[in-house]
Amino acid sequence: MYENVSKEKALIKCLLERYMLYTTVGRPVTNTSDIISVDFGLSLIQIMNVDEKNQVLETNVWYTYQWKDALLTWDPKQFDDISKIMVSPDDIWLPDIVLYNFADSRLKEQRSALVNIFSDGTILWMPQAILKSTCAFNTKYFPFDENECHLKFGSWTHDGTKMDLKFFDGKEQLMVDDFVPGNEWDIIGNRAERNVKLYECCKETPFLDLMFYMRLKRRTAFYGFIVLIPCALLSCLTLVIFWVPPEAPAKLMLGMNIFMAFFLLLVVLSKSTPKAAESIPLIGAYFCLSMVMITMSTVLATVVANMFFRGVRLNRAPKWLRMLMIDGIARILCLRKDLIENEPSKPVHANKNNYAYHSTTKTIACEMVYSEAQLLDNGRENRNQNFEMSSKEDVQQNGIFLGDDIHEITFSPNLSDDIRFIREELEQVRNKKAKVDQKEKCLREWKVICCVTDRVFFICYLLINIIGIAVIIF
Repeated sequence: MYENVSKEKALIKCLLERYMLYTTVGRPVTNTSDIISVDFGLSLIQIMNVDEKNQVLETNVWYTYQWKDALLTWDPKQFDDISKIMVSPDDIWLPDIVLYNFADSRLKEQRSALVNIFSDGTILWMPQAILKSTCAFNTKYFPFDENECHLKFGSWTHDGTKMDLKFFDGKEQLMVDDFVPGNEWDIIGNRAERNVKLYECCKETPFLDLMFYMRLKRRTAFYGFIVLIPCALLSCLTLVIFWVPPEAPAKLMLGMNIFMAFFLLLVVLSKSTPKAAESIPLIGAYFCLSMVMITMSTVLATVVANMFFRGVRLNRAPKWLRMLMIDGIARILCLRKDLIENEPSKPVHANKNNYAYHSTTKTIACEMVYSEAQLLDNGRENRNQNFEMSSKEDVQQNGIFLGDDIHEITFSPNLSDDIRFIREELEQVRNKKAKVDQKEKCLREWKVICCVTDRVFFICYLLINIIGIAVIIF
């Protein structure tokens, strides 16, 4: 029945029947004290996905196993010089080398591949696998970040006294001959090391493992258009905010628009940042700092605009704030002369014999009338009607000489009451003017304080930008 089959089929049947007799359980060694040596290598084919948010690295790799099986040896001369056969991995013993730092919900990570068996018992097995491993990504310098990930392989059940684990062909690194470069990440470093470790469960027996390290560097071309260029443009617009006058409504609108733009950039950045990361990206901190400074500048602009348009209930700035901003920082920045307007000249107060109001001819007439009232108050109430008429004529003559606005001034019988009334009216006008001047001075002080504060924010923001650019470059 089996006479017409090939020698290869007969050889495979013979070897598998021997294996079925001894089963696939247990190490295929001659003596129990023998240590089976397994050479393991890892070829990196492609970096499929880097999930910084969940701290998972997904790679496409090829495993390379090599060991000797005492149950799978034969004499090639008895089988037409056949020195190599291939069988299913389910029919023979396989080393239980697994990925320690796996992050995969799948039950099986590798693809099925036939096992190459040589006549001296050497077995070569090269299956494919899609690995999902844990990796602690540090996004502090995003998008100029570099991260080192590792893949840890070792036997799950056999300790170092049962199985010796070595690198395939002595290559202490990932094999990248068939590596396909990705669009986002480049490999700039590659190494491996063999470790002997004692675990808490089994402190008396050492376990061997092989660690493969790869250093990844992010390509910044894509993020340059999505994050960096908008960030640079918004930074320039932010500098403009600090130069807009505080009372201008455009300052509020521009500030809020730039605030929303930075917020959108933060949303884009959050998609690439782990939620439980030890440190936040520096560019994210820069966004937040810019938003804080824009907010403070906008609040100040709101206060000034409110005082400018509804500034009837103003309180003067505290003395310490005036001394710090107006007398201190404004002088240092050479802004005090440009920002503080010349205060109105103080009015000349009248004494008992003279009021120095020389603005109009009406004021002069009132001044002369007030002089008459002073004469009356000094005990000269007995002035007769002729003196009053002569004073009246003098006033009229002066009025005609000084201008045509005054033609006649009529006095009531009680001249002192009229003069008192005029005096009260003048005092009210002077008090109102003093209040208006005080309000204008108060408003001007607040405007100066806000302008100086904006200039301080501008200098701080400019320094932050210069330092940030220097850090990025060097």
